[in-house]
Formats: sequence, C-alpha cells, structure tokens
Amino acid sequence: MKTKTPSPLKVAAIGAATATLMTFGLGAASAHVTVTPDAPAEGASTQVTFRVPSESQTAKTTKIKVDLPTATPFTSVRVKPVPGWTAEVVRGALPQPVTVNGATITEAPLSVSWTANDAATQLTIDQYQMFSMHVGRLPQSGTTVMLPVAQSYSDGSVRNWDDPVVEGQGEPEDPAPSFVTTAAAGPAQHGHAETTAATQATETVASVNPDAPASGLIWAALAAGLLGLAAGVAAFFRSLGTKKS
Repeated sequence: MKTKTPSPLKVAAIGAATATLMTFGLGAASAHVTVTPDAPAEGASTQVTFRVPSESQTAKTTKIKVDLPTATPFTSVRVKPVPGWTAEVVRGALPQPVTVNGATITEAPLSVSWTANDAATQLTIDQYQMFSMHVGRLPQSGTTVMLPVAQSYSDGSVRNWDDPVVEGQGEPEDPAPSFVTTAAAGPAQHGHAETTAATQATETVASVNPDAPASGLIWAALAAGLLGLAAGVAAFFRSLGTKKS
C-alpha cells in the first residue's frame, strides 16, 4: 500500500492554519480586564471604561465587581447602564477618614458591580463587554488608581484581577486594571471649548489679512461680499444686453 505524500503547498497551508490557531489561542489566554479613563487629570471627574473579555472555555461570565480606592476615594460614582445587565453601587464607611479639598470624608462608594440578567446576556469565550462609570474627583497627579476586578463565571469560579502592576517588572498573571493621574488642566485648556466657536468663525476672514483687528476683518469681509454681489449683477445685465443685440 502506497502512502500519499502531501504536496508542499498543502503542507504550507496546514502550517499557516496551525500558526493562526496558536496565535488566537495565545491571544485568548493572555487577554485580561483593562480600564481606560477618558481624561485622567488631577481634580477632574471622568468616565472610566472597563473592557471585560470572557476566558473560560466551558463557563460564561455572569458578573463583574470593581473595588474602588479607599485611600483616595471617589466622592461620586455614576454607572452607565448596560442592556441586559443590572448595576449596583455600594457605599460604606472608609477604613479611616480622608481629607478631600478641605472636607473630611468618612464614607464613599466602595464598589460597583454589573450582573447579567439571564443566560442570554452572559459572556461566552468569544465575547467581551464594555462597562463604564463616571467618577470624581481624581487624586493628585502621579497617583496610580488601582481598580481590582472580580470576574464571576456560571460554574461558580471567580477570576480575581488584583495583582499590582509594578513599573520595571514583568506583567503579573492577574494584573489589576489601573491608570495614573496626570497634571491638572491649565486655564488655557479650560477655556478651549468656549473659544473654539469664535475661532472658527473668524478663521476664513483672518486668512485675508491675519494682522488686521477683528472688527476690521468683519467689515473687510462684508465689503468683499458687496463687491462680489455688484459684480454679479453687472455681469447679469451685460448678458441681457448681449442677447438683445
């Protein structure tokens, strides 16, 4: 009986497919819960969003619970609704009083959880979900805000993402979602939104004469518009005269 030898092309195809499967497998194994703040500036309020993949091959993600910081507590927490999930914010006493902007805080939001309402909204191995909340105020710049997450599965198991990430060291097996606060925004940045509309309104006129004062630019633009209108009317009457002759 002769043994059929696969062609080189077929061998290459099998190898590529195997490599692809290995890549996806490693990607799934290395996936972890992450958090991204919209704007991590000191003293600001911001939205933080958790990206939660489901990693179990046999069970579904049914719940996530986020522990909030107590040494630098958030004075306010608002949860963004997620269809098919029920959110809960738990408040309680802090381990010790904390002074925030001159006020002594003895209690604060301690945790936020999202629970799937039924099996249809639980996460499978090939799914992920985004969970967001608006928090404030953020602590001084350079502070690492760590937000450990407990991820519960339908088989009763729990994956705790609570290992601190230390700069200069390798990533731990179960890294806690975290971010570092930045310097507070300056006065120029605070006024940016208010000046944007005015800036856009004068950009076109300013391109004619960037050194002219604002009022002069407006009158120059108006004069240019009237001259253009006059030229158009004159051209119209000239065309009528041409047709008559």
